[in-house]
Amino acid sequence: MAAYVVSDTEIVDRALGERYRDLAQKSIAKYGGRYIVRGGDVTTVEGGWQPKLFVIVEFPSMARAREWYRSPEYAEALKLRQTALRRRLIFVEGVPPA
Repeated sequence: MAAYVVSDTEIVDRALGERYRDLAQKSIAKYGGRYIVRGGDVTTVEGGWQPKLFVIVEFPSMARAREWYRSPEYAEALKLRQTALRRRLIFVEGVPPA
């Protein structure tokens, strides 16, 4: 069953953010992930949520998403993340096919 990594992100340092993005992209692809949403216009319809940069990545399974997050390839990006951006990140399991 697919799993989704959902990120509400705010870029703090643009140059570091670009380096983070490049490293993250490569590691996501290596672990079978693919971008579903990356940026674009966000319209709040209910509540006070105001995401700045919204990203959704689909992985083949929750196990694979967790493997990616803990991987040595993504570890380098995570080091940059601390100064490049602020974010909220969740993992969500998809709904099985009917």
